[in-house]
Amino acid sequence: MSDRAFIAQLDGYGLTMAEIHYHRPDAPSLLQLFVWQDYDLAPDFPVLFAFLDHWHREIEAALHSVRVAHNQLIRPAEWRAVDGVISIQ
Repeated sequence: MSDRAFIAQLDGYGLTMAEIHYHRPDAPSLLQLFVWQDYDLAPDFPVLFAFLDHWHREIEAALHSVRVAHNQLIRPAEWRAVDGVISIQ
């Protein structure tokens, strides 16, 4: 059985986090923070925009701002050439 997150990363998805600031319906002068995290495709972010569309349709809280961070976790390995060999005995 394979992990959904690993399969998503192999398909090009990266870990996306969004800080969603919103106004509470019962106290509009207060800002609340909701942190959302899922695997998504940058730079279009279809999963995030689907979530924000759902928020807009189904949740009474008005959005104030959204901050997005994204990191593609699987990428080519980094290497550097080493000039010499050290033997440890």
